[in-house]
Amino acid sequence: MKELNFLHKDTFSYEEYKQMVKEYHEQDKVLDWFDYIYQSANGDFSKVFWADLEPSPFLIEWLKKKIVQKPNKQACVIGCGVGDDAEALSDFGFEVTAFDISQTAIELCKNRYPNSNVKYVIADLFNYPKEWFEFFDVVYECNTIQVLPNEYRKKARASMSSLLAKNGYILVSCRSREEGEKEDEIPKPLSKSELDEFISIDKLEEQSFLAYDDKQTPSVPHYFAVYKKNI
Repeated sequence: MKELNFLHKDTFSYEEYKQMVKEYHEQDKVLDWFDYIYQSANGDFSKVFWADLEPSPFLIEWLKKKIVQKPNKQACVIGCGVGDDAEALSDFGFEVTAFDISQTAIELCKNRYPNSNVKYVIADLFNYPKEWFEFFDVVYECNTIQVLPNEYRKKARASMSSLLAKNGYILVSCRSREEGEKEDEIPKPLSKSELDEFISIDKLEEQSFLAYDDKQTPSVPHYFAVYKKNI
């Protein structure tokens, strides 16, 4: 793919983006297109179309509660994009590992934050380094599951939960949908029943659950949920 202007923030085309993702899903190459998003920015992190360029206010609100009180507390950011949430966790005293499958995304992070304490690495959620298993006190997931199709969504959820140390927390931010709605939408928002599998299958405990509409016009419904691993 040589022409990526339709993914650039200034010239973004939702229809072309949706068609691209659909084609990769149909070929069962569900991870092969992510790097194009970041390549299209041509080295300018501010031109990544899905980057908010600020940390999640819900993440910040949770961090201010200082729930995790331990030395050398470890955090992981899944699909870290251009680094805003990873840097926020670092600012709150966590040793942060932030990963993305996109090499270009990691390059953008390192260029954006040359003096960062965050460890930015290229990694695959479905085949992450074995030393990460049950290692992190906090895992932050924002909008990763929703861009995956079918059983990959369940596989991603299970892999995310497996990163949690005992008494660790996973914070999940995503678009939301009612059951049976928006089945063909890209990205496909998460239903409440999908999120409930963190509880029913992964055996995590729900700490908080927020349903809200964002500030876009028109607004988009979202969930922000926090789960804890007690076993």
